[in-house]
Amino acid sequence: MTTRNRGKESSDDKLFADKWLPVFTEAVNDFCYLLSRGYAPNSVLQIVGDRYKLNKRQREAIGRIAASDSDIEQRKAKMCTVDFINGKVVEIDGFNLLILLESAMSGAYIFKGRDGTFRDISSVHGSYKRVSKTEEAILLVGNTLNSMGVERVKWYFDKPVSNSGRLKTMLIELASDNNFNWEIELVYNPDQVLADSKNIVVSSDGWVLDKAEHWYNLGGYLINEYITDANTIIV
Repeated sequence: MTTRNRGKESSDDKLFADKWLPVFTEAVNDFCYLLSRGYAPNSVLQIVGDRYKLNKRQREAIGRIAASDSDIEQRKAKMCTVDFINGKVVEIDGFNLLILLESAMSGAYIFKGRDGTFRDISSVHGSYKRVSKTEEAILLVGNTLNSMGVERVKWYFDKPVSNSGRLKTMLIELASDNNFNWEIELVYNPDQVLADSKNIVVSSDGWVLDKAEHWYNLGGYLINEYITDANTIIV
């Protein structure tokens, strides 16, 4: 069992201290305003980051939080309730959800987007490494979806990411041991598969949420209900 942690970096307590929250609020407000008027996200990030003198990780954070007014409205309109997913097939953006939950459980800072989702600023960088909270996070997902009466769950993971095959094997074993009705697939482009899905999608990726027909904010639900000690930044 690994003791590796997907926790915060050594500088994060300073970068995301309470004194920064008013600055982040203004920065995100500006970010959303410019996105809503058609400015390109990369250009907006540069403008807003320079104006508020934010470093790289702080810029990543506000980029995860902000969205245009129209995107926020459309995403919320397509978000499903718990009652709606009962008896339905749910398709999960595997690394997206798992790394978010691992981060939240490990004490890393996570950020509530203006669309209601939570996001992290971790990255697999082409290689996924299991951490001490991996199994706990997977079981939390499985037990919660079972309690919600979901018919079947399909996980999608990025095939090119190193160790995705080992993670698939782990999920298959946990599903067998816990009677989870799961399918786990390794695909080259999970985002596109989920965007084209007619089922209910679980992801916090903005592009996926904009394209999908229906989505459920499972990450937000689990953090709000079960990971109540998470280091959440809400502005």
